[in-house]
Amino acid sequence: MAQERRRAGLARHAAWLCLPLLAACAGLAPQQPPLGWASLPNDAVVGAGDPVRAAVINTAYVFSNPGSVAGRPADAARAVANYAFLTSEIPFGPRWVGWNPVAGVQLQSAYPEVQAAFGIAPTAPTQQVVNGLYAASRALQAGDAAAAERLLAPPVFTAGGAATLQRLAAMPMLPNAAAAAVLAQQEMDRNDRLGSPRGGGAGGGGGGGGRF
Repeated sequence: MAQERRRAGLARHAAWLCLPLLAACAGLAPQQPPLGWASLPNDAVVGAGDPVRAAVINTAYVFSNPGSVAGRPADAARAVANYAFLTSEIPFGPRWVGWNPVAGVQLQSAYPEVQAAFGIAPTAPTQQVVNGLYAASRALQAGDAAAAERLLAPPVFTAGGAATLQRLAAMPMLPNAAAAAVLAQQEMDRNDRLGSPRGGGAGGGGGGGGRF
């Protein structure tokens, strides 16, 4: 029985490793994120923490527990911005090549669910989404709701500022995005347990850019 479990585990691991190769052979593995690379601002994480790892933990928690940010659109905005960022970072960032590629695929596949929930234009560049949501979060934290509304305007945020803030204040359960975010955290934890040299330090494909 133990040998059968070990063989099954090896087969799953081999399948994970083969997925990127199969996608590349089929012409399905773009070298750049479809909506462009993105980076997080300096205030995405407090102190000297790793912004990408913090974004993974934040999205996994908030998307699995949307009630935790009910009535707190500033916090919801950051979580949505973090999710958008991860859709470009995890599938394409060089730090994550040792991860199960399904984690990045699921983050991207569930992104339309997030876009629809918060009125994010399907073709909006990821960096513009991250910029707008983080800037709006800062404005809300400063008590300037009017500025936050202006920052969440079309064409990036199709519903307009007031409606987008209402949606952020009542973040719904997004099951596909929640599952993808949790899988990303599980994969991060798995690699930590294995002592993988990948994903252990700060930086990465887009982690921790300048302040917007």
